Amino acid sequence: MGSSSDVGAIPDTMAVSVLRGVHDVVLQRRPVPTPAPDEVLVRVHSVGTCGSDVHYYEHGRIGDFVVEQPLVLGHEPSGVVVARGESATRHEIGTRVALEPGVPCSHCAECRLGRYNLCPRMRFFGTPPIDGAFCEYVTLREDFAHPVPDALSDDAAGLLEPLSVGVWACRKARVGPGSRVLVTGAGPIGLVAAQTARAFGATEVVVTDVNAGRLRVAAALGATATIDVSTTDLAESGFEPDVLLECSGVAAAASQAIRTVGRAGRVVLVGMGGDEISLPLAHVQGFELELTGTFRYANTWPTAIALAAGGEIDLDRLVTHRFGLDEVEQALTVARHDDTVIKAVVRPQEAGHG
Repeated sequence: MGSSSDVGAIPDTMAVSVLRGVHDVVLQRRPVPTPAPDEVLVRVHSVGTCGSDVHYYEHGRIGDFVVEQPLVLGHEPSGVVVARGESATRHEIGTRVALEPGVPCSHCAECRLGRYNLCPRMRFFGTPPIDGAFCEYVTLREDFAHPVPDALSDDAAGLLEPLSVGVWACRKARVGPGSRVLVTGAGPIGLVAAQTARAFGATEVVVTDVNAGRLRVAAALGATATIDVSTTDLAESGFEPDVLLECSGVAAAASQAIRTVGRAGRVVLVGMGGDEISLPLAHVQGFELELTGTFRYANTWPTAIALAAGGEIDLDRLVTHRFGLDEVEQALTVARHDDTVIKAVVRPQEAGHG
């Protein structure tokens, strides 16, 4: 925990789950990486699975990012610092950390302006050709390893990554006290976005989905109302938000939801689905809506840690399934046959759970 120095011996090799191609995941052994001077070596304790991981497994690519060589997936990790590079001084050995999985160049115009999520030379875990965290050890630049308090479980520390997506979306939407927020999609991102909106002061947070089980979870996590859009037309709900956080990635859902946003409202497109949506231009113009997209996050980890550690956001409630490192393929496919899945996590230091 905390800053214990009792981390055990570091082996020479480690187990790694490798995506070799579409529907082809194998367990291999590789050397444990050596941290660069400004890096730390982290023993990985928990890694959340993400829709992008599943997409690479199913299709071998996302847009221009193509799996052309064996790739380690996984970009929602937590763990413990077990070694440091010669100039790394921020973390004591034994410090529990959540890993911000994208390291920018720190020199380009976007980085200098603080928009490092838009850095064109970003090296992001689990995005070709950069290996991710479905393995026993990873290295990372020390300033992107964020210490976490003991109040957070290993799983919750890993899920600070999707929580950061919710924090970034709420910042982009300028959610604040009194905001009336519509969240479309009650997947992991929608559920953290809804909780973040409440934590930011929104007085009404309405969540939509077609999965009744997920809507029950949304209600348990603080949504003031939920709408099952498989049985109820959103337009007939009467809810007029001033903020829309579109987390479903479904083009038809996004287009319909935009039509409900009130005058001078803000629309933030978070979910990634198809390449295009039908935009209700007359409504956008007539109501002077602001519409923007989001890409990952920047400078969100301190806020995410504070919200989760303070109990304002429950990340453990999102974890429905756990797997060992030899079960990554099951973790990526469990949602095919189990509609109760919200978030599956992989625990690299544990054997398979069956």
